[in-house]
Amino acid sequence: MPALFVCEVTVLISTTLITTARKQMYHLLFDQRTKSGRRFEAFCGLLALLSVLAVFVESGLGTQYHLTYDEWKLFVYLEIGFTLLFTLEYIFRVLCWPNPRKYVFSFWGIIDLATILPLYVLWLWPEIGVNYVFAWRAMRAIRVLRILKLLRYMPTLNTLWQAITNARHQLILFYAFIVIVMVVAGGLMYGIEGPPNGFTTLGTSVYWAVVTVTTVGYGDITPHTGAGRMVASILILIGYSVIAIPTGIITAHMTNELQKQRNARSCPRRCHKGNHDSEARFCKSCGSALPKLS
Repeated sequence: MPALFVCEVTVLISTTLITTARKQMYHLLFDQRTKSGRRFEAFCGLLALLSVLAVFVESGLGTQYHLTYDEWKLFVYLEIGFTLLFTLEYIFRVLCWPNPRKYVFSFWGIIDLATILPLYVLWLWPEIGVNYVFAWRAMRAIRVLRILKLLRYMPTLNTLWQAITNARHQLILFYAFIVIVMVVAGGLMYGIEGPPNGFTTLGTSVYWAVVTVTTVGYGDITPHTGAGRMVASILILIGYSVIAIPTGIITAHMTNELQKQRNARSCPRRCHKGNHDSEARFCKSCGSALPKLS
């Protein structure tokens, strides 16, 4: 009995210690409201920025002239170091998340996993990088996705995403209307201009309509008839709404979301005054401590 009791106590203490360690690791990796969490995210963002910079330097030098063995080995060591650090970060994030499987299949989990896979793929199948140039370029491009890690250090991104989510029905309706306009305009230009003026297919005509309505205007295909130029003028005028209308919709929803956050941070003790900034720590009226944003 004493031995069994000691074993149970040991298991209980070990479980408690593991749970406490997971909580501390969770706050370090995910909680940006703490100073240690903000510092860790800044450190990860700096590593991501340096790794992407190394990829760009390697790509530029490798294109201009052939790297020597020592130069190539330096970039290989850098990539190994960055990959090992990001691998440890990924493992710790998975282990300390309340539902590890859910994190693995989340947006951040997929990004974290994708950016560490290229080196392991090349280790397991080195012939891919030797025989397939496209695969080598794809591996390099995937590593550039590490720049997305910087988004974790932007807490206001949640407000923007929430605004886009709230405005999704209006945005879908607007862009569906734009797609209809593109198809109709492409069909008109295909009938008006035709193959002699470069509008060889309906797909090419719709491509021209998209380029025109976004006011890019590559100039590879241009209308030559009066009717075609009239359609092009209408599309150019519609193009201004492609930028203005979605911007207005998202701005309105962001303003509403920020106002909700301010109203939620009302003084909990004395005056119950609301409309505090997201960075405010104390009530601007009575000085009481404000609740932290979730």
